[in-house]
Amino acid sequence: MKISRYFTAIAFVVFIFFTCSSSDDKGTDNDTIVIPETRTPIIDTRSLLTKFEGLGLEYTISGDVVTFTTQNLPNHKSPYYDTNHALYEDYNGTNTEWRKNPNAIAAQNIVFSIPLKPEEAAIKEPTPMGPIGISRNGVVFFNQYAAGGSPLTNEINSFDQYLGHPTGRDQYHYHIEPTFLTQTYGEDAFLGLLSDGFPVYGSLENGAVITNSDLDIYHGHTGVTKDFPEGIYHYHITSEDPYLNGNGFYGTPGNVTR
Repeated sequence: MKISRYFTAIAFVVFIFFTCSSSDDKGTDNDTIVIPETRTPIIDTRSLLTKFEGLGLEYTISGDVVTFTTQNLPNHKSPYYDTNHALYEDYNGTNTEWRKNPNAIAAQNIVFSIPLKPEEAAIKEPTPMGPIGISRNGVVFFNQYAAGGSPLTNEINSFDQYLGHPTGRDQYHYHIEPTFLTQTYGEDAFLGLLSDGFPVYGSLENGAVITNSDLDIYHGHTGVTKDFPEGIYHYHITSEDPYLNGNGFYGTPGNVTR
């Protein structure tokens, strides 16, 4: 009788052991570990397109790419327009060292193909000389260098009252803050897109002035904007070199023809 009870006890222990082992292998609802999604969401920027308007500016959408075609004509006054043009105006800015360069504003045919769902590039590309993006009035952005990769130190003295000027090919452009846009839309406003698809904003964010120390080496950061309350990587205009963009595009640039 005692032997029978002994084997019954052993059988019960073995049963409990295997039952618990089997349960542990499969897990229970209480033991399930849920790993949250950590991938950065891709933001669609097509909501910004309604903000673009300018002289000779058009855009079309195909899939996740927007194609801008611009004549690159500023919709503000400038001494670089022909004196017979309706938008001609003598220089009336604040730079006492201002001097007009020998070039003029002329219609161009510049085409940008820009991603509408920009993503960080695994390998960052340097910005080229010439157009690197398009402002909301159709005028192109250039990087922080003058011809030949020189600093803008001397070239700044040829910027008109809205801080743009034309190249030797009569291609008007902004290197630094396009003050016509910030005066019209605000210092914290959306100003345009670089060709990698990421937006450019003015020098204010949440009421504070953005400086270079607030930005990464590409002259941008990730944060909330008026247009993207969930946050997005974006560039800022600042008052110091590199003004608009730093050591290359944060994303992968689209195509530009001119």
